[in-house]
Amino acid sequence: MEYLLGIDLGTSGTKTVLFDMNGSAVASATVEYPLHQPQNGWAEQDPLDWWEAAKTTIRQVLQKSRANPEDIMGLGISGQMHGLVLLDENGDVLRPAIIWNDGRTSLECAEITQIIGYERLIAITANPALTGFTAGKILWVRKNEPDIYKRAKHILLPKDYVRYKLTGEYFSEMSDASGTNLLDVPKRCWSDEILTLLRIDKNLLPPLIESSDRAGTVTPRAAKDTGLNAGTIVAAGAGDNAAAAVGTGVVKQGKAFITIGTSGVIFAHSDTVQIDPAGRVHTFCAAVPGAYTVMSCSLAAGLSLKWFRDTFCLAECETAGQMGVDPYQLMDEEAKKVQIGANRLLFLPYLMGERSPLLDSNARGAFIGLSAIHTRRDLLRAVMEGVMYSQKQNLDILSGMRVLPDAMLATGGGAKSTLWREMIADVLQMPVKTVANTEGPALGAAILAGVAAGVYEDIPGACEKIIRENEPLTPDKKKGEAYHRVYEIYQSLYPALKDTYRKLIAVT
Repeated sequence: MEYLLGIDLGTSGTKTVLFDMNGSAVASATVEYPLHQPQNGWAEQDPLDWWEAAKTTIRQVLQKSRANPEDIMGLGISGQMHGLVLLDENGDVLRPAIIWNDGRTSLECAEITQIIGYERLIAITANPALTGFTAGKILWVRKNEPDIYKRAKHILLPKDYVRYKLTGEYFSEMSDASGTNLLDVPKRCWSDEILTLLRIDKNLLPPLIESSDRAGTVTPRAAKDTGLNAGTIVAAGAGDNAAAAVGTGVVKQGKAFITIGTSGVIFAHSDTVQIDPAGRVHTFCAAVPGAYTVMSCSLAAGLSLKWFRDTFCLAECETAGQMGVDPYQLMDEEAKKVQIGANRLLFLPYLMGERSPLLDSNARGAFIGLSAIHTRRDLLRAVMEGVMYSQKQNLDILSGMRVLPDAMLATGGGAKSTLWREMIADVLQMPVKTVANTEGPALGAAILAGVAAGVYEDIPGACEKIIRENEPLTPDKKKGEAYHRVYEIYQSLYPALKDTYRKLIAVT
């Protein structure tokens, strides 16, 4: 029996899944690792934690499945985007990776915009300079840690580092490179103009290939570490959301998905480049060669709920452990007991600043309308609703760009929750579908591996064979009207607080 392996390098952990050729999961394993915040608004991880997690989960799925490593036709990697991994001449890590939700680079982003010009930057990279993106992180290290920067010989993105450890080859690919502010997105190549203006040596950056291209094979050393067969084909892979698009079949014009993971994303496929002049949503290269995507990214979607769980729901976590169920399942049941509007309580989900649609790293979370009548249950409901209102704002922008689907595929951890799916349908007022295989990014990475290995002819053809959609959940019009009344108030809150956030961030 033949298999494909998909590795999903996330923010909270790495998940590896072994698939058969029909896209059915045979075995999976997950290893979590910490997120470090040395200062407020900073976010770092140790790349060696990613590699250890990848090695461990690969070994575990091989053990669970008892699959012959020689029967694995290829593997692909999906990964969190934008993170800065600096390596020395020996390929060793120089400092913790500054990851996607780090907000320290406001000054560097302003510098990038001033040097290149806002309109020119949008024209080349299809995106403004944002604190989450990689270019600002490079400038920050050069300015604040010059000794480390001088020793740097290679700049990689998170998944590209894990792939390097597997293959010994330095590569990146179009979907992930799109989130660096260094890629000429329409031309699908590193921008010599931007690199020259920012004084970044192009030799630091890896060669670029497409997501379904071969990026090397498993080395004997990596084979010993993982249990894989030396010589196993490794695909270039894709950024997490580009891989999720492949894993849900969003590889053709008119298709889109929403994911409530650590971040919240609405992701639409486009056969042509579509750019928001205000830069509120991102245009990236798709994993499909020659195609593009328009996507929003709010930084603390599922993270807001996880923060609430870890801070206020210890009893639910303990009970869930005793019952052998997910704590989020018990939290859903609590939230269902509260009416829409959470008893006139709103939550702004800006725990890590906000990208789409605000572009404001100073923004912070807030409960608005809190009174003595409110219980923990009300706060929980408000958190979930606030996350959905932020997604509604982003969908409104995509609608204005005429990149609007007829239905929405739900993926990520939020898709497992009946309440989340109902909220998506009712707040966005469109049918919500799921796919039979819920492994999203890992499946997408495996499909890319299948194309790289020659198992499938191309990505759309592979998705047509593998992806199966379930019946849609229809939106409730009355609930939609109730949500919309609260949503109108939600939209007014950030403009009223924007100046306060700016002043608060300056308090020492």
